[in-house]
Amino acid sequence: MHIALYLKMVRDSERQLAKAFVTVANHHQQEPDMEELCRLLASWSRIKAQSAERFIQKYGEEHDREPARLYSDLFQGPRRGGLALLRDLHDLWLLGTEAEICWTLLGQAAQALRDTDFVETCQQNTSQTRRQLSWLETRSKQAAPQSLIAA
Repeated sequence: MHIALYLKMVRDSERQLAKAFVTVANHHQQEPDMEELCRLLASWSRIKAQSAERFIQKYGEEHDREPARLYSDLFQGPRRGGLALLRDLHDLWLLGTEAEICWTLLGQAAQALRDTDFVETCQQNTSQTRRQLSWLETRSKQAAPQSLIAA
């Protein structure tokens, strides 16, 4: 079963997302709300990564380095200048979208397997990931005017 590949991908995606939220929290401490909310959202991703472990034990895992490559491609050190916050929010959104699609696809597989615990976990985690993405989109919209227009 290839479900093992996606289980590893979602766990690793959530771990990378948690790491990225902490990185952004550290880089943008001067921004109101950023540090506290990024640390909260990182904790959500760590919990979701842990929840995948239960199903990795059940269905196995396949090796894949895609989430790690995505993180290293996006987060190459602290950014400087007016666009730094906006670019970091954008990159967090990209990582979050990776996790969201993994949970969505795993949810479909869980339904096909008739694994109700797995279905429920995927639904909860997809919903929570969408909340993270919604906050990122809202915060990006707030940052965009000044970041994109101001010199």
